[in-house]
Amino acid sequence: MSAADVPATPSAAAPRTRAPSAAFISWAALAMMTTSSVASLRSAPTMAVYGLAAVFLYIVPAIVFLLPTSLVSAELASGWNGGIYKWVSEGISKPMGFLAVWCQFAMTIFYYPTLLGFVASTLAYVINPELADNGVWTALIIVVVYWTGVWVSSRGTKGIAGLASGGLIIGTLIPGIILVTLGVIFLGQGNESAAPMDADHILPTWAGLASLVLIVNNFLSYSGMEMNAVHVSSLRNPAKEFPRAMFTAMALVLMIFILPALAISWFVPAEELSLTAGIMQAFEAVFANFGLSWLTPIIGIMLVAASLGGMLTWLAGPSKGLLLISRQEGYLPPFLQKLNKNGVQQNILVTQGVVTTFIALGYALIPSVSSAYWIFSVITTQVYLIMYLLMFVAAVRLRRNQPDHPRGFRAPILVSLCGVGFAASLAALLVGFIPPSQFSNGNSGVYIFIVAGGALGLGLLVPYLFYRSRKPSWKQPDESQPDEPQPTQEVSS
Repeated sequence: MSAADVPATPSAAAPRTRAPSAAFISWAALAMMTTSSVASLRSAPTMAVYGLAAVFLYIVPAIVFLLPTSLVSAELASGWNGGIYKWVSEGISKPMGFLAVWCQFAMTIFYYPTLLGFVASTLAYVINPELADNGVWTALIIVVVYWTGVWVSSRGTKGIAGLASGGLIIGTLIPGIILVTLGVIFLGQGNESAAPMDADHILPTWAGLASLVLIVNNFLSYSGMEMNAVHVSSLRNPAKEFPRAMFTAMALVLMIFILPALAISWFVPAEELSLTAGIMQAFEAVFANFGLSWLTPIIGIMLVAASLGGMLTWLAGPSKGLLLISRQEGYLPPFLQKLNKNGVQQNILVTQGVVTTFIALGYALIPSVSSAYWIFSVITTQVYLIMYLLMFVAAVRLRRNQPDHPRGFRAPILVSLCGVGFAASLAALLVGFIPPSQFSNGNSGVYIFIVAGGALGLGLLVPYLFYRSRKPSWKQPDESQPDEPQPTQEVSS
């Protein structure tokens, strides 16, 4: 829905029909939608290694990235339908629009191995905790679960979205509340925290640039805010209600991110923490302390179920957005544009699956599962950040070149917001090439080669080759006849 579809003031005929009221959502509902799409326990172990400093490391990206992204994407969504491709193609150029929508799709190629690596480690605690650090087990789970998801998605199964509708409660809120509550009781009983909780540890210890690299992962944790910006025009008073919804969502997201991370640091020493299985390590420790070890596999099943449900709901989403644009503009070869009998872009999913399977082997070949998890997380973040860099540039150009274009929401100090967001995104992208302190004993050259090859090769080289190879015959009519291309609505962190 565009800004023009929602009148600034109700018309005289408005009270006689229910249509307008049905189109509106409350700011509280939007805040909860945003929280459920962004918040997760999966990133908690990554920040738990910093102990109390995790608070600082979560708040800073929220201010310099989450807030600018939310407000800027809201203005774009309220003025231009079609998602990131429309925003960037209107603000910069169509080739850059293709690059933006490609990066939104390409980040999922490394995101799925990251997400399923977490699933594998969590599932290991249900079967055999020793498997959590087994690369072969992790690779096997990634391959099996991903291809199962492709099979389910290719059949056009309806109702899958309901599997993730309760994910915030089942796989995030309930486990998070249990972990934090028992953690508070644990400390209240006089037990000592594994990480210092005093004022001297509020800021992270400075050990050179490498000590800051883990903060990059928080940009991925906060990414995906543009997916909910499309609902800004459904608010009764976007100028007042959208900022209110976003600040409320920010507070809820920060609580969900920070408190479980702190709880994990109370139970598991940083040097023993696994970036993939840290959640289960904490639950195992806290339940053992209270004689509730039998609850560990139950929590593991809840976390796995929520992650798998979320994966299935948007497995085909980013590729669907890429498909719609490619059929209109001829950016992909006909083979990748074909739909199966259920109207699903099966060839893209299968091709993506082949690459995902190859990437999954990294878990079997890289000695440490945590190292593989981190490398894939960095690549995912960097590819996605390319899209955000383009979005911030496009927003400034649209404000300057089309100042009178109808917008349902105008972000305050937009140029400053874009400047802060662009600078933060660029800094995070560059810092991602620096091996973190945890890799100090490894081969820095190999780390940089893998990250650069994955981020720059997949994020820039591949779309460039597609664009240069395009032919007029690649343009095809859209047989699926979608209502309105909205590729940005399906991606979440």
